[in-house]
Amino acid sequence: MTDEDLKADLHNYLKEGRTALLWKLEGLSEYDLRRPLVPTGTNLLGLVKHTSNTEAGYFGSVFGRPCPAEQFPWGAEDESDDPNIDMYAAEDETPQQVLERYRQVCEHADATIEALPLDAPGTVPWWRGERSQVTLHRILTHMIAELHRHAGHADIVRELIDGEAGHRPESSNLPDNDWSAYREQLEALALRFREQPA
Repeated sequence: MTDEDLKADLHNYLKEGRTALLWKLEGLSEYDLRRPLVPTGTNLLGLVKHTSNTEAGYFGSVFGRPCPAEQFPWGAEDESDDPNIDMYAAEDETPQQVLERYRQVCEHADATIEALPLDAPGTVPWWRGERSQVTLHRILTHMIAELHRHAGHADIVRELIDGEAGHRPESSNLPDNDWSAYREQLEALALRFREQPA
């Protein structure tokens, strides 16, 4: 496998993660897009906004190719007032704005990936020591892991909203199952262990 083949494979996994994440927002009301459904406040728009910021930074300034979308007045670089500002859409940010910014960031990231070889050097200023010296290969691998992790978060949040689950619209990768009965079966099994010490 050549470096170009490897880069194409990695880029494809990044794109699949984006598709999986964005699919989780389809067809929902603005209320559902903003709803925090776990104690730490995870919500669908926030996951896209956060992912947008991470891709903008990792495929932008890390390689000396600042992303124009990094200049938006919100994001990880503007943490003085609210350290979680990139984990939710503010009242004056519409879903369309968040999604359009992510589209712009993805275009910029794709251009960086296409322009640079896998061994292209970069510097991650928010990583300490020698670890801050990276290559495009390292950042692609890091962002694939980051993106798929957040797509998994989105999968759970979407399931809590309306029961939709799975990998992508055309192939859920879930067996045809009576999920209610399955959940009850697992709950019954777990209850047998409730009184056991951790």
